[in-house]
Amino acid sequence: MSRIVAENISSDNNNNSSQFFPHSMELIAGEFSAATGASQTLGQLLKRVGDVRKEATGDETPVHEILVDDTERRPMPFVLSFNYLTYSVKVRRKMPMPGFLRRRDRSAAASVVSGNPLDGDSFFTRTKTLLNDISGEARDGEILAVLGASGSGKSTLIDALANRIAKGSLKGNVTLNGEVLESRMLKVISAYVMQDDLLFPMLTVEETLMFAAEFRLPRTLSKSKKKMRVQALIDQLGLRNAAKTVIGDEGHRGVSGGERRRVSIGIDIIHDPIILFLDEPTSGLDSTSAFMVVKVLQRIAQSGSIVIMSVHQPSYRILGLLDRLIFLSRGQTVYSGSPTSLPLYFSEFGHPIPENENRTEFALDLIRELEGSPGGTKSLVEFNKSWQSMKYTRDSEPDRLGLSLKEAISASISRGKLVSGATDDVSSTSMVPRFANPIWKEMLVLSNRSILNSRRMPELFGIRLGAVLVTGFILATMFWQLDNSPKGVQERLGFFAFAMSTTFYTCADALPVFLQERYIFMRETAYNAYRRLSYVISNALVALPGLIFLSFAFAATTFWAVGLDGGFSGFLFYFLIMFASFWSGSSFVTFLSGVVPHVMLGYTIVVAILAYFLLFSGFFINRDRIPAYWIWFHYLSLVKYPYEAVLQNEFDNPTKCFVRGIQIFENTPLGAVPGPMKVRLLQSLSNTLGMRITSSTCLTTGVDILKQEGITDLSKWNCLWITVAWGFLFRILFYFSLLLGSKNKRT
Repeated sequence: MSRIVAENISSDNNNNSSQFFPHSMELIAGEFSAATGASQTLGQLLKRVGDVRKEATGDETPVHEILVDDTERRPMPFVLSFNYLTYSVKVRRKMPMPGFLRRRDRSAAASVVSGNPLDGDSFFTRTKTLLNDISGEARDGEILAVLGASGSGKSTLIDALANRIAKGSLKGNVTLNGEVLESRMLKVISAYVMQDDLLFPMLTVEETLMFAAEFRLPRTLSKSKKKMRVQALIDQLGLRNAAKTVIGDEGHRGVSGGERRRVSIGIDIIHDPIILFLDEPTSGLDSTSAFMVVKVLQRIAQSGSIVIMSVHQPSYRILGLLDRLIFLSRGQTVYSGSPTSLPLYFSEFGHPIPENENRTEFALDLIRELEGSPGGTKSLVEFNKSWQSMKYTRDSEPDRLGLSLKEAISASISRGKLVSGATDDVSSTSMVPRFANPIWKEMLVLSNRSILNSRRMPELFGIRLGAVLVTGFILATMFWQLDNSPKGVQERLGFFAFAMSTTFYTCADALPVFLQERYIFMRETAYNAYRRLSYVISNALVALPGLIFLSFAFAATTFWAVGLDGGFSGFLFYFLIMFASFWSGSSFVTFLSGVVPHVMLGYTIVVAILAYFLLFSGFFINRDRIPAYWIWFHYLSLVKYPYEAVLQNEFDNPTKCFVRGIQIFENTPLGAVPGPMKVRLLQSLSNTLGMRITSSTCLTTGVDILKQEGITDLSKWNCLWITVAWGFLFRILFYFSLLLGSKNKRT
């Protein structure tokens, strides 16, 4: 007997544990039957199981057994049944030539005109059936494999069983032990492994599984027990030699393809789900790696789980690990049964399988051949129906143990299954909380994971810091020590406009961050690993230190080099407004990444919108001169508020003069006149105006410049708070984009 236990227990505890199992099964068999007067909720049953376990072992936490003893005959309490599943979608028609349309679609046109469209079809759309009356069942301890050619409906069937198709679109029913599964319950007791390996590249195998344990395992489990679960899972998945190796990507060497696939599976079975769905887990792997993956799935099934997977074309060795098969052809079932029954089935159909030929290859080749024939696979579909009815008549017998869903889950927990979030709440509606951890715990784990992954790729932040420093250096040397002349004023305005817009453009690198994590996020939130709000907050918190550093680097590089006014207090505000600009720009780009699915499209939109923000900021055209029908865009411009803030920080000193005496003639045609002539012109102007104007008389202060630029309605501190508020607004919009855009279901 080979058994791996995820907890080191003393010999005394082992004795107690061995006494616990008969007692718990007696509780399940006896207490359930005794409760004839009042039906117990699952919360009460879980509490009884926990109390008995605590009494026997001193610990409510179940001992997690990874491999079951094949010599012990245990009941099979879980049966997932699906009946008459039908799913159709509307697809656009290809528009043919008018003459061809008249010949081909005359009957359809007539039916539309008469008010009776053919199956809901129209001139522009047609109905495509992806699943057509699919029925079957899967039991725990077994692997159900869905086979078929590309486009046969394999992934669609897996999605239907995993509740990844919107309600109302899917016809038929899916039950577990005869009871319809609620979406909330299914998320807790099941897991879905996507076809693509969506992993953080710079985390090791052990770290990846540990973070999954932090998300999915109940918070009542201690850190040490979660580590034990991870170590046991690493052994179960055969990843011990790769435990300390990073996952890797195109630019970093990491684990092999087969190991990546097993890590992907491990993430979703960390909480030991009762039902495991997998979408083509062997695709892209060599035969040995594919066999090892399915071997792992067999061990998972033997530990008391229902394993349902789609597979394109299994090898002979993999076929020996499968317990049930469903062959699909264009959304219809052409075979459903055991792999051992395939030769008899096709022999009776009139196409016996040759002795030395792979049974699944023969079946798939025959199905493809029939699909290309005039009658299609209709004959095979009808033969399967008659075969199933005869098989049902021959093999119909009651289940070995007809447990209800509540009883089966309780029995599963008593055998050591770790159902995430199971509580002692006596309410049946709240027997399983939506999330395993409180929001602060989720934020902490998400932040730790993001920081760890980023810390191992310092080149990303280094490139961004380099871009900021290079930009700051160029601006500092280009606008070195500006004077307080009229030309100096114009140069300051240009510097501020370019500096503020640059801070927003350098935030564009935040765009691919979420786009790269999008599918990881969707996979994890689909089964309530954490709240979307936790992700949004942690994403913002992790970004803050980097933004503060970038803001300080840019401010320190440019403030004194350019010769800006205000001393230390002026520098402090300049730094704060830079940070607010980076914050709002980063939040804006993060929001766009939640809306736009592609990197290149996102960059195009970011560059265009930021250009519009700069255009309407008030630098190119004053607010008073902007047409009334565009003034709304001026107030929506993210560049407007930090631009006005730095101008006020620079020019709000009423004692500082920027135009004195003959400097009034600069930036005019009279600027080329010799100096003595300018003095005489100034005296003549003084006599005309009746006031004394000398070469040292101040004619324009910083306040006058602010009035000329139309910056009079908001103070610099109000501009700062508005810029910060924009950042929070875009973070809120990012949250709603995740809430609405990551339903992870087909319509």
